[in-house]
Amino acid sequence: MKQFYSEIYHILKETDANVIEIWSEISKIPFLNQFNFTTLRNFLGNFKFVSLRKENYHHYVVINKISFILNTINILQKDIKQISEILNYDGFESLVQEILSINNYITTKNYRFSDKSNFKTKTSQKRYEIDIIGVYLKNVLLIDAKQWKHKDSFSTLDKAANLQYQRTIALKKNPEIFSQLIQKLLGPKLNLKKRLPFVLIPMIVSLEDNSIKINNNQIPLVSIYELNSFLQELQNNFNYFKTIQINKINVQKRIL
Repeated sequence: MKQFYSEIYHILKETDANVIEIWSEISKIPFLNQFNFTTLRNFLGNFKFVSLRKENYHHYVVINKISFILNTINILQKDIKQISEILNYDGFESLVQEILSINNYITTKNYRFSDKSNFKTKTSQKRYEIDIIGVYLKNVLLIDAKQWKHKDSFSTLDKAANLQYQRTIALKKNPEIFSQLIQKLLGPKLNLKKRLPFVLIPMIVSLEDNSIKINNNQIPLVSIYELNSFLQELQNNFNYFKTIQINKINVQKRIL
């Protein structure tokens, strides 16, 4: 079985990092050549990351990179950082988003908003973008995804984390925007006021595993390899992190 995963991994390594779904001829995966078509179809049906599709009278093996990464870390005995390098930046963000979803977070990606408060006079920034937002219970994770493929200095990580904290402050200072975001993610029918207070947690998720786990302003610095355990242990570690609390929310019947 390890041979099967390894052959797919090598195919993915050679493909364009910008493409998430890869179509491969069956013959390019030697492990599959031992099967007749019926057995092949049944075999591939056991895996979430691969499927068999027909195009122009030919059958192809179709592989989803993100699903492959999440399903093969232990089998290939490579850490998630190594395998994640087959993704481009957008794919890396999608991988982070998928790990959040597996941990019951409702997510959105590339969230942009305009600062309508007086905070922009202090920062000289009118618009912000947050790579990934995940909501679970009262927790709202605001993630800046960094696919840096080399270990950066602490000052670089520290600066990036403080900028993410600045984005978090800006979101709090725009209560109408935050309220619309929460209602969009959780739905207008949910009694959101019962969830108050919401706790905003700015953080960095990086490809590289750095020895420093928190910046000078208590912003978490989490490697992709550690993200799953970070999410599972978050409730026990709140006291170590910088958080921003939102005690009020403007519930609207309709989001424009």
